[in-house]
Amino acid sequence: MNVRIKFLGGAQSVTGSKYLVEADDFKVLVDCGLFQGLKELRERNWIEFPTDPRTINAVIITHAHIDHVGYLPKLYRDGFRGPIYCTAATKDLAKIMLLDAAKLQEEEAEYAFKKGYSKHDKPQPLYNTEDVENLLPFLEGYRYNQRIALSNKVAIKFHDAGHILGSAITELFLQGDKMRKKIVFSGDIGRYNKPLLRNPSAVKDADFLLIESTYGNKENPPVDPKEQLGIVINEAFEKNGCLLIPAFAVGRTQMLLFYIRQLIEEKKIPAVPVFVDSPMAINVTALYQRHQTFHTIKESESIYSSIFEFPTLNYYRSQVDSVAINNIRSHAIIISSSGMCNGGRILHHLFHRLPRNNDTLLFVGYQAEGTRGRKIVDGDKKIKILGEEVDVNCNIVHINGLSAHADKNELFKWMSNFKEGPKNTFIIHGEPETQHIFAEAIHQKLGWNTYVPEHLESYELFKGI
Repeated sequence: MNVRIKFLGGAQSVTGSKYLVEADDFKVLVDCGLFQGLKELRERNWIEFPTDPRTINAVIITHAHIDHVGYLPKLYRDGFRGPIYCTAATKDLAKIMLLDAAKLQEEEAEYAFKKGYSKHDKPQPLYNTEDVENLLPFLEGYRYNQRIALSNKVAIKFHDAGHILGSAITELFLQGDKMRKKIVFSGDIGRYNKPLLRNPSAVKDADFLLIESTYGNKENPPVDPKEQLGIVINEAFEKNGCLLIPAFAVGRTQMLLFYIRQLIEEKKIPAVPVFVDSPMAINVTALYQRHQTFHTIKESESIYSSIFEFPTLNYYRSQVDSVAINNIRSHAIIISSSGMCNGGRILHHLFHRLPRNNDTLLFVGYQAEGTRGRKIVDGDKKIKILGEEVDVNCNIVHINGLSAHADKNELFKWMSNFKEGPKNTFIIHGEPETQHIFAEAIHQKLGWNTYVPEHLESYELFKGI
């Protein structure tokens, strides 16, 4: 058996993760994410896929974030018809995420046409809701630690990555004529000793390792994120304004609700109205009750109907209710998606809140280069929203304690489980400077061979095994 890997995304970029493994004539794509952020990256979503989707036998999804799953409907649209392997929780999350992504693309194309700010006469979405609906039957959900045969020579096993609900570290087993080999895909590695999710599972060996590097050169501050959040909330109310939090619908919103509920119960913040203005986040939150084996908090630990419920919590689904939030001038917490401010209802809240001196905008996670969130964090005084320039007058705060990504030390902690170094370790899913710094740190500290692949680079892993 001859095995090659081609880096179709997530190579010297922190989005668009796609890794094509070719074992003789069997092709499996690990992750199938959308490129986000910089225009030059987003444009990759529209170019012809580097290999004919009809020739791909299967897809493996490590978790349901859009930068890992968001290109699937386009792959289907272009001819892919194979099985899509993931955990059971990822299967349900992916349905929510992809339907929302299609809806946003349809709305943005329609809005661009209506306002005339697209360079195309009739702007089109990358894919639509029908594409997603047609794709969904191909998703297959499995539990952790279950060996899954993709063919008579290829198998996989998912392990808990501790990143979001259902996230997985994936072992890919290859049975050649002479020997058996293994490739490990880290997916996105989560934090250690955090509520809701388990610690990342230990993996002890691999012939080749692909490891994410989102925070490969950063250390998360040694602070209590709940305490940090409480301080920001109280300071926001001292300014007699509202607190607006852009948050990913998966993982981050639920963590915020968990901490806010505790802060209110401990009387460390006032019991103010909290608005979750994201239909997707509401649907995702419900999945925590359905998939209790994928997290650590049990319903019995809450006096309410859900682990996230408390009396002042309001879930808003309708557009009418969403618009009404803009009239609230003080002492309210608004959580809306998307987490990097690139689309969704958060745009309308930013449009109204950014110019207000009394309001506070809190970022609670990584903001990729080229995103609207990154521009705000970097100090831009004017931000373009829905075709208009908006002044940034509100208070901007950014905390990292709530990140779902392992930092440099936690990534090394996870790698320390390996009994010996892989033959080669590919540094993926990170910004270029970070990847090179992380690669050198691994080589210096662990003595492992490391490599930072380029976009579309192909690498021979095994020959004649």
